[in-house]
Amino acid sequence: MKLERVELFVVRLPLKRAYETSGARETHMTRVLCRVESEGAVGWGESVAGELPWYSGETPRTVLYALEEFILPELFKADLARPEDVHRSVAWIREHRMAKATVEMAIWDLFAKRAKKPLAALLGGTRERILCGVAIGIQPSIDALMETIAREREGGYQRVKLKIKPGLEVEIAEATRKRFPDLDFMLDANSAYALRDVGLFKRIDPTRPMMIEQPLAYDDIVDHAELQKQIHTPICLDESIHSADDARKAIAIGATKIINIKAGRVGGLASAKAVHDVAAAHDVPVWCGGMLEMGIGRAHNVHLASLPNFRLPGDVSASARYFETEIIAEPFTVEKDGTMRVPTGPGIGVTVLEDVVRKIALERQELRP
Repeated sequence: MKLERVELFVVRLPLKRAYETSGARETHMTRVLCRVESEGAVGWGESVAGELPWYSGETPRTVLYALEEFILPELFKADLARPEDVHRSVAWIREHRMAKATVEMAIWDLFAKRAKKPLAALLGGTRERILCGVAIGIQPSIDALMETIAREREGGYQRVKLKIKPGLEVEIAEATRKRFPDLDFMLDANSAYALRDVGLFKRIDPTRPMMIEQPLAYDDIVDHAELQKQIHTPICLDESIHSADDARKAIAIGATKIINIKAGRVGGLASAKAVHDVAAAHDVPVWCGGMLEMGIGRAHNVHLASLPNFRLPGDVSASARYFETEIIAEPFTVEKDGTMRVPTGPGIGVTVLEDVVRKIALERQELRP
């Protein structure tokens, strides 16, 4: 298969509520959407690079640059027999994983549509429903956080992820466990701490979180292994895992007991599946992380989370949580039992509202071989 035409759209949408982490306070999401065409079929992908380079070094501008200058010229030359060929074709390009994922995931959608199969089936998914959790940003007060948790529990979510930052971690953990004795909650630090903060994590241990996500440096596994030796709470790695090889090494030295998989972070669905497979081989559970995706990225996450080792609820929340404007015709909803149906139509299984995308796009680029 040869790519015949690619369109790139820059879309910026306001969030219903500001989302604060230890790294940034976000009020809008800017995404690069990718539309690929070949032999009458169309596939869609969505970047997850943030407006500011606090989570990774990529931004929407770097995504556009890498796609236009290096990634798409390489893919226009390639004869793609299977979606995994995308990863191999651009492997020589270092970094730029979120840019690679933007088009790689669109091509997975394209292949699944050509095969008339749901994307989940092409990936090897085994679930008709996935487990849903929700991520809650830092709130103005502990009372506001408790109210937000209560509201999200009523929405059926099976797990709650709470963002923390220095000076606001032990109090959050203790207040949450006191108010919700049986709640499955986890803490996400986004690399805000150092190994010298081990005392804080020992104080958190009695509150019994499911896990603490990426407490130490974004590129570290060694200190995480040392921290895990000293605390009971399982450590989950996110930013440190960019490939299946990273996952293998982190597991081998005891740096992680759980892995958060984000397709955008690791370079696309083929790499995400490889991380999943390594973790499964070592009996390490994984879950699907979220980056406040719009409808296209959310659809890809739902299909990815249908793979068998996604044993823990992911950050795959209902579409209506984040944006007033929807870019897909079949928004995702969470069932009362805290699950979400995996679409059964071809490809990502939802209809992209192309007219809406074209209307709201701040920029549009068209590229051909």
